[in-house]
Order: sequence, then C-alpha cells, then structure tokens
Amino acid sequence: MDFIEIIKAVILGIIQGITEWLPISSTGHLILFDNIWPMTSTPEFFEVFKVVIQFGSILAVLVLFFHKLNPFSPKKSTAEKQETYTLWKKVAVGCIPIVIAGLPLDMVLEDYLSSVYIIAATLILYGIAFLVIESRKKQPTMDSLEALTYQAAFFIGCFQVLAAIPGTSRSGATILGAVILGCSRYVASEFSFFLAIPVMAGASGLKLLKYFLKTGMFSGGEWILLIIGTFVSFIVSIFAIRMLLGYIRKHDFKIFGVYRIILGMIVILYFAFLG
Repeated sequence: MDFIEIIKAVILGIIQGITEWLPISSTGHLILFDNIWPMTSTPEFFEVFKVVIQFGSILAVLVLFFHKLNPFSPKKSTAEKQETYTLWKKVAVGCIPIVIAGLPLDMVLEDYLSSVYIIAATLILYGIAFLVIESRKKQPTMDSLEALTYQAAFFIGCFQVLAAIPGTSRSGATILGAVILGCSRYVASEFSFFLAIPVMAGASGLKLLKYFLKTGMFSGGEWILLIIGTFVSFIVSIFAIRMLLGYIRKHDFKIFGVYRIILGMIVILYFAFLG
C-alpha cells in the first residue's frame, strides 16, 4: 500500500466531510482535487471511492440527530413519535423527484458534464444565486420542521435533482430551494441533512453494485483506502455539521456564495493557463 495514496484518501475524506454539508459542492471539490493530484488507482475505483465515502457523512447525520430521527425512542411522548414519523414521511416525499429523474440523470450527466469548466460554471452560477436570494428581505414562513409542508418537501426534492450536474452541490441546491420556498435557514439546512440519508445511501449502494458487477471485489489496498476515506469523512462531517448549524443561527449564506464565485474563477484561470 502506497503511503501517498493513504494521504490522498485522508485529504479526500476531509474534503468530503466539509463540502458535503456546506453548500459548496462535494463532488466538484473531489473531482477538482483528482484533476490536480489524482489517485494512481483506476478511474473506475475513484468514481466508486468518491461516492462510497459518503457513508461516513451519512453516519455523522445519524449520530448527531439520532434522537430526533428515531421514532422508537422511549424518551419520546406519543405526540413526539408521531412528529418523527411525519418527518420521515416528508423526507420520503422529498425523495420522489430524485428517484424518478435524479438517479437516471446522474448516471448520464456525470459522464458528460464532469469537465472542470462545467464545475467552475455551476460554482459561479449558484454562488450568484445565493447572493441574490440572500439579498431579499423576505421573512420565512416555515421556521420549524413541523411547519414544513409536504408540498414544500416535494419541491425541495425537485431542487435536489439539479445536483446531478457536478459542481452544483446537493446541499446547496436543496438549501437554496428551501429558502426560496419560505423555509428558515436552519430548517432548510436540517431538512437538507435528513434528505441526504436515503439519497446518498441509495446512490452509494447503486455505485457499489455497478462496480462489483463490472469489475469484481476491491483489492485489499482499495478496501483500506475506502475505510480510511469513510472514517475521516465521518469525523470531519460531525464538526462541519455543527459548525454550519452554529454559523447560520446568526449569519446568512452569502459567504458561501462568495466562496463559490471565487473558487469558480480560480478554477477557470488555473486550468486555462496552468492545467
């Protein structure tokens, strides 16, 4: 096992853990890193690697929000258990668009739109969108998960389909959509986290199945890289989620819009003149 490859797996795990939950595109950052300092493994393995390490990010959400997401908790009253069931129903409704359109699109678009210039363009486009939306003086109409309607959950899921284009950001699209629909920043972020659980688990499972059917099992070294990347992603995700929820209690998303625009411009300049 090459020590340099382990270092890359750690860095990619850190990138995944941070960027999955911040609205700045985890897939875009992972692809950009691989263009600058690629793993020496096969391209097929990297495609699986960047999806499978999402399991670490999912586990972080389940750990941090276990009580809120667990409808069987003996510490919850009957009413609270019912609220939890209702929350999961809203998550299920929000997953409908991605099941119908998102997964098929992701399989097609990722092969054709993974260009660094496409990533740069979507980074900038959604960065501008965050600045525009956050410049409005509109008060949220849904300031709790209980107030989130099934209709809003469905349309947030429609925004999630946009993340099939690399560089968009799944969390960025869902958070932006939720805010446009009238959710508070905190509710938009929380629902985006919960919506990610079935979506990311499904995407990771499908990617693994396709890889096994086409290529077979991972080698011992590949298993080590996957475990390291997933573990690092889990640890970093815990801190990233806590940081984001703490930050948006007092701030808006404009800083992420600015970051996206600056990064998109840097990517264009780098690959135009140095890449």
